[in-house]
Amino acid sequence: MNYFAEFDNKIVLVTGAAQGIGKAVVDAILPLGARVVAADIQFTGNLLSAKNSPEKVVESYFPVHLDVTNVNAVNELVAQIEQQLGAIDYLASIAGVLQMNSLLETSDQQWQQCFAVNTTGAFNLCRAVARNMQMRQRGAIVAVSSNAASTPRANMGAYAASKAALSQMIKCLGLELAQHNIRCNLVSPGSTDTQMQRQLWRDETGAAQVIKGSLENYRLGIPLQKIATPQTIAHSILFLLSDQAAHITLENILVDGGATLGL
Repeated sequence: MNYFAEFDNKIVLVTGAAQGIGKAVVDAILPLGARVVAADIQFTGNLLSAKNSPEKVVESYFPVHLDVTNVNAVNELVAQIEQQLGAIDYLASIAGVLQMNSLLETSDQQWQQCFAVNTTGAFNLCRAVARNMQMRQRGAIVAVSSNAASTPRANMGAYAASKAALSQMIKCLGLELAQHNIRCNLVSPGSTDTQMQRQLWRDETGAAQVIKGSLENYRLGIPLQKIATPQTIAHSILFLLSDQAAHITLENILVDGGATLGL
């Protein structure tokens, strides 16, 4: 039985799609028959070039350049998708950045970048996509937050604050859109084996140290004794987008192996 048959021939917009969790979502949803617009600042080209690229090996895969902090670019891409491919059925807002520093040493640029990408970028996307979903009275949105949005982390103040703001924004959006049959949910990963996570590791023992935790930094370890894979997070995102979660909205699923004790 295919529990995700509803994705067949549906249009999905995924941001942060070049690597990590975003790429894992793209890889998981393409085999289900979806048409996926994979947007990332690392990609080049636009929707037209993606449609006509001779290098395309999957006809339902459209990699495009997108800076989510550029509201005009976001609005333009959403309009192009709706005009050239059809209605956007699902949005996975995954693009994010991490800035590490104590709050007193955090620069204006670091603080502003965290909020520009993690909070305002997601707002730009959700607003543009949801306006069309509202007219059709259907759709589902999932944004990737973080367990740091609800648990204080040393040297992660800008990141944690931006993700906390994102989480509340998505819940407010879900409340406003519920009457229009549009569901808005969050997935909040803990430590996940991505490039963002690995930049924090000093050596080959980095994963073990994360699992063990750090009393010095007031950080619990991971009770499940393992770091999440991007694929694990992607599965939770697909579930919340799918009809399997048809009566779930304004929800935040923590996927952190118990690292924040479910709080």
